[in-house]
Amino acid sequence: MARDSGTEALAELAEERVDHRFKGLPPDAAGLTVAELTAQRRNLFTGGFATPVLALSAERLEHNLALMETYAARHGLAFAPHGKTSMAPQLFHRQIGHGAWGITLAVPHQVWVARAFGIGRIFLANELVDAAALRRLAAELDADPDFRFVCYVDSVRGVELMDAALTEAGAGRPVDVVVELGAGAGARTGARTEADCAAVADAVAAAGTLRLAGVAGYEGEVPDADPERVRAWLRRLVALAVDFDRAGRFTGLAEVVLSAGGSAWFDAVADVFAEVPDLSLPVLKLLRSGAYVSHDDGHYREVTPFNRVPAEGALEPAFRLWTQVVSRPTAEQAFANAGKRDAAYDLDLPFAQVVRPSDGGPERPATGVAVSGLSDQHAWLRTAPEAELEVGDWVGLGLSHPCTSFDKWQLIPVAEADGTVVDYIRTFF
Repeated sequence: MARDSGTEALAELAEERVDHRFKGLPPDAAGLTVAELTAQRRNLFTGGFATPVLALSAERLEHNLALMETYAARHGLAFAPHGKTSMAPQLFHRQIGHGAWGITLAVPHQVWVARAFGIGRIFLANELVDAAALRRLAAELDADPDFRFVCYVDSVRGVELMDAALTEAGAGRPVDVVVELGAGAGARTGARTEADCAAVADAVAAAGTLRLAGVAGYEGEVPDADPERVRAWLRRLVALAVDFDRAGRFTGLAEVVLSAGGSAWFDAVADVFAEVPDLSLPVLKLLRSGAYVSHDDGHYREVTPFNRVPAEGALEPAFRLWTQVVSRPTAEQAFANAGKRDAAYDLDLPFAQVVRPSDGGPERPATGVAVSGLSDQHAWLRTAPEAELEVGDWVGLGLSHPCTSFDKWQLIPVAEADGTVVDYIRTFF
């Protein structure tokens, strides 16, 4: 899809009507367009928003976007942030505006979303063997000569399936593929040995519909990952690219794609990719971290590489889920109206951070309040004797794992520090 069509699709998001699909928004906003509601600049706390409601911090979101742009540039890396984190085309375009080469995705549906909003470069961090999806991909590539698409291959069988489907579709352009090196025994996808990788590359060379563009993998799956093991695997990946280049496997390309980098080890990727020797062609060193866009208050707060390299900066958690106390049956227990349908809980339970009293008093730390469990629509709150908490109070929760936070909300307010809502982020899961 042409970029101007993507711009039109983004503009159309602002004309979408607020209705029953979008939870947490002010009930009296029903029927307004998103643009009309945005123009009202309502306050998240006094503007009629209903709990539970998830909000993104405008300032922290911008900080994270700018920080990773600077980090990638400083280390000579191209950046294709993983879009499956947010599945928000508005954020895709903001990421590209902050220097991203393109967007990484995982499955065909996500590719179609990105294409509908004009994303011109897509890295699919998965092998694509579905014939129907390959037919559509062939049509997308043939219709748009500027569309750049790269995907994994990790098996001879996968290459054969791709070639058969693309041949049947009459594909006019070859699909660029990168051989995925597995991260080790028992890890996720990827060819397990260098010999396996060479066999896959041979199969690609024999397929008229595919073109070998480089090598890639995901260091986050290295078993018992630590800095030494991760760097050792990354050096294997670099060595594979060097061996393929020496064997003349990249003939006819403008550049060689070398890609790795989730959200936990991108410092190791930066270090090892800085060691890449000169090849016969320029090397596109492509980083794919995605969770940085909102960061979090749990898992990624603990594993972010910026903990190891604090001089490089720090990401800031941009999400907060606001919920309201609806029951206070005992001095040791309370219940709020956000649960599994609203909050990520696959890695950690939410974290009680602040309380906004129902009487309009000042916000205060959620001292003595902890989330002990989640039901479908309730957060179980354990309250210590020092906890000040009453029915009607709003509790701000920090979340762990951005990917499963975004996918529970279709329209997310973006609020400035004083609560003024300045934008709404639409997601497509």
